[in-house]
Amino acid sequence: MRPARPTPWRPHLRLRNRVALGFGVMALLLSTAIALTVWSLAAHYVNRDNVLTARAEASDNAELISAEIADGVPPSDRLLDLLDYAPGTAAVLLVQDHVYRNQEAESLVLPTTLVQDLGADGGPSTVTVDGKPYLEVVSASHPGDRAYVELRPLDDLRHTLTRTWQLLIGAILLATALGAGFGLFASRRMLRPLSDVTQAASAIAHGDLTTRLVPRGDPDLDDLARSFNRTASELEQRVRADARFAGDVSHELRTPLTTMLNSLALLENRRAALPSEVAEPLDLLSEDLHRFRALVIDLLEISRFDEGRATVEPEPVLVGELVARAADTAAGRPVTVVRPSADGLVVNVDKRRLQLVVVNLVRNAETHGVSCRAVTVSAAGSTVRITVDDAGPGVPPDRRGRVFDRFARGTSSHVGTGLGLAIASRNVLLHGGAILVEEAPGGGARFVVELPVDVRRPQQHVASEPVEATPLGARP
Repeated sequence: MRPARPTPWRPHLRLRNRVALGFGVMALLLSTAIALTVWSLAAHYVNRDNVLTARAEASDNAELISAEIADGVPPSDRLLDLLDYAPGTAAVLLVQDHVYRNQEAESLVLPTTLVQDLGADGGPSTVTVDGKPYLEVVSASHPGDRAYVELRPLDDLRHTLTRTWQLLIGAILLATALGAGFGLFASRRMLRPLSDVTQAASAIAHGDLTTRLVPRGDPDLDDLARSFNRTASELEQRVRADARFAGDVSHELRTPLTTMLNSLALLENRRAALPSEVAEPLDLLSEDLHRFRALVIDLLEISRFDEGRATVEPEPVLVGELVARAADTAAGRPVTVVRPSADGLVVNVDKRRLQLVVVNLVRNAETHGVSCRAVTVSAAGSTVRITVDDAGPGVPPDRRGRVFDRFARGTSSHVGTGLGLAIASRNVLLHGGAILVEEAPGGGARFVVELPVDVRRPQQHVASEPVEATPLGARP
């Protein structure tokens, strides 16, 4: 036996969120690459321009100093102050053992390496003086005699580059957010047809077989819409045909069933005249015929729902009194509790159908739930709530969504038609209400019916029951 493959990790994000995340990541990577490229080029050109400007300025100032000295002007600090510099530039003139400074250089503690190679006309380099970065440019006018040094501050340049990088980071974040937003917008646009298909499929699964997709003018999507609509139409026709067949068969069975029931009643009236060995077969026949009669009645009822012929005839009724009478009669004992909130409450419902709902739920509790523990009627706001609790093992969570399907059977060994809960569910839907099953507080199953207090516009029909798709080649 081959070992089971481990379940691959799957992200918990929805598809549209994953698409938006993908756009955001792509925008982040692309904007980061562009920002790094822009910053590298900008830093390179700014540094190169600063170096070239510093060298040209230092060279011009060194020539001016040489010309002044040649004309007989002695070297001095004042001579350096008369030159033009960039703001904050410190100038130093080294003449043999004498050091002359301009005003900016007076407060600086010059490093010893500044006068290390007087005879060398070296390229600009970065030095740190008093904890601040400077660009050092050395211009030797006469090797071994004089040297002119300029220290251009780099604080402004580095601040500009830092500010530029911060702006680029902001642009990266903005581009990422815009990319994610555009991805979310695009994913919604792209996945809208898929959402329409999902909603239509969900509507069909809940019984609305008239649901169709509207073509949008896109050749690719229109093929999907036509295929879906064709499948839904064929499914609707098939369900309608099955419903008509079940109704026709049920109608045809009523006549012979009536004859058999009349004959059975005649035999039971003459039971005393029959041999004793006939009593047991007669009881079995009576039980099966009554169950057969219940099945035919249920089939006729469910076929009306499937064909869309089920209607409601609402009338004002005392809901607590109606439920108590139906539930206690079906259980054969008092099981109903009417809360003060529902005591004397009048609702507008179809009396026969609501009685059928309560009777089917109580009989289901008696048959498949060991016994009916309690039927409770309460009201909250604009909703009437009817709960039926049984003493059985309950309904597993994975089967609660299918318990109201036709011919759904529980784990009980009792025999039933499997249509009672389906009929109850459809009658509740006819009234615009809801029915569900949950776990009872004391154990067992709890069936909950919620109805609006005043059904002013009751639905006139209910959609046919959802059916499972039949594989190709399978017979209906």
